[in-house]
Amino acid sequence: RCVVLRFLKFPPNQNKTSEEILHHLQNIVDFGKHVMKQFFGENYVHHGEIVQLPLDFIRQLCLKIQPERPESRCDKDMDALSGYAMCLPNLTRLQTYRFAEHRPILCIEIKPKCGFIPFSSHVSQEIKHKVCRYCMHQHLKVANGKWKRPSKYCPLDLFSGNKQRMHFALKSLLQEAQNNLKIFKNGELIYGCKDDQDSVSDWNELARHLKPFFFPSNGLVSGPHCTRTIVKELIHVITMALLSSTDACRAGDMRTVPISQGRSYCEASAFNKELVRNGKHKLESSGLPRGCLLYKTLQAQMLDMLDIEGLYPLYNRVEQYLEEFPEERSTLQIDGPYNEAFYEKLLDLSTEDDGTVAFALTKVQQYRIAMTAKDCSIMIALSPCLQDECSEQRPVVLASKSRFTFSVSVLDLDLKPYESILHQYKLDGKIVNYYLKNVQAKDDPVMSSLFKETEDCTLVLHKV
Repeated sequence: RCVVLRFLKFPPNQNKTSEEILHHLQNIVDFGKHVMKQFFGENYVHHGEIVQLPLDFIRQLCLKIQPERPESRCDKDMDALSGYAMCLPNLTRLQTYRFAEHRPILCIEIKPKCGFIPFSSHVSQEIKHKVCRYCMHQHLKVANGKWKRPSKYCPLDLFSGNKQRMHFALKSLLQEAQNNLKIFKNGELIYGCKDDQDSVSDWNELARHLKPFFFPSNGLVSGPHCTRTIVKELIHVITMALLSSTDACRAGDMRTVPISQGRSYCEASAFNKELVRNGKHKLESSGLPRGCLLYKTLQAQMLDMLDIEGLYPLYNRVEQYLEEFPEERSTLQIDGPYNEAFYEKLLDLSTEDDGTVAFALTKVQQYRIAMTAKDCSIMIALSPCLQDECSEQRPVVLASKSRFTFSVSVLDLDLKPYESILHQYKLDGKIVNYYLKNVQAKDDPVMSSLFKETEDCTLVLHKV
């Protein structure tokens, strides 16, 4: 049926009752249906439905998939006792209409991350107004051994709407995919997440898979030129799909956060550094078309209006209130239900703190939505179509030798846990401090000498 089953996972010692699991799944469905659909629009969000399955089937499935699971994910076990799962459409397939199954389908999954620089006055370190969170975090991740090299990808380039910057961002993602880009062919993963391989052989392999999609007549010779041409075509098609608007629905009645509040480029971006090297200091930001998914994603991300530094004291205010009145937790809808009433409260964009718990809670809930939008994935499914098949109703994107019908969807839209705010606050401090001490200090000779505390210094005095 071209559907996906999604099961909850828990640490081995955490036993949940069937009722708790059903309630948890219902919350996920309701949140997608009543909240995220309002932000992203009807066509982009697939909230799925809850299904009950025979326990014997689930047990067999558990055994079958266990060897396939990455080692890093095996600290949690799949729920095989409740019998409940979520049934969702397979987003590596086209969602706009049912296509003949024999037609090949390409799908690109992108995790764009946070596309703006904090504009909040609560930010204590000036560097946060200049360098984006993603670019700073890269250095800490490399230092911790998560990745071998920092990526040249900067989310602000992708969210700029400027095609040149978007092309650079996508090319950087293809060079250093980390876990921010994956490519599927007919539902099978063919590219992404290999940190240790060299990108040249990876690209040649990718080009071999993509050649029939972009050059069906096979008129192109093989070799590096061929690979570059195919990658270029792929980047062009992804950019056009990301800038398209395939959803007539405007994002609810959300009063949007003015994007102009934040600066539109990041000083650490490799694209920006290249411009500065060439003597150009002005970055053109074309802006995103209002109907496209990137625009809607950015709007939801920008509900983080206070930055974690401004939000943390408000979180503590809510925490103190809950310590005094623990029975109020359900009234405040911290753990759901995620219904229309929950969504309505998110529409208050005021930043004037009146000292109440209600204000603090609204900002905390908006921050959780923003965190969810910063961590979501965008799926672009592409399938070649012939000239006469491409009718007006179907969105089409053109490459130089072929044309594709496509669908764009968003997934990974579970609301970020309320409890994760403390972790985010600590992580933010770690990211910024590491960057200031180890990266910016090296770029700045004055700072660099300040941080070399272990070295012997000689002070030389000259007569003036």
